Amino acid sequence: MSDFPGWHGTTILAVRRGGRVVVAGDGQVSLGQTVIKGSARKVRRLSPGGREVVAGFAGSTADAFTLLERLEKKLESNPGQLQRAAVELAKDWRTDKYLQKLEAMLIVTDGTELYVITGAGDVLEPEHDVTAIGSGGNFALAAARGLMESDLDAEAVARKAMAIAADICVYTNGNLTVESISAA
Repeated sequence: MSDFPGWHGTTILAVRRGGRVVVAGDGQVSLGQTVIKGSARKVRRLSPGGREVVAGFAGSTADAFTLLERLEKKLESNPGQLQRAAVELAKDWRTDKYLQKLEAMLIVTDGTELYVITGAGDVLEPEHDVTAIGSGGNFALAAARGLMESDLDAEAVARKAMAIAADICVYTNGNLTVESISAA
């Protein structure tokens, strides 16, 4: 077992409310107890075939970019079918020897559908219109679930929940990237 400290960081949160999905991600990347970067951009817009998808990732950046490229190819092969593309990606991720080594998780949405994709072959549709991944994911998820009982819109819920996670999790900061997408 290596004594090399692991990379930590990332909180990605998605909130669906009022016909919109907001995906928010913090900007911190840490190595052990050191903050390496505070302004990483872990939420991105993809536009394969003209239909927009928003994706957020947690884990190894290179691994996540590999998965995002694969997702784009799956979306190009299955235009307008996010669920099918997500299932195909998860299937490949689980069975391909190269992809099995990738250490990342994804949250993806087209504004209507919302999924968490894992290397274990999971394509999870969240309950309660909220999902989160990463080091501070559970803190952001709990905060967002509580805020869903308020009158706040999706972006306000996401921003407040991420602020709460940043106050609790040392691997999460308040430097956010926020992307919003409406139901098609």
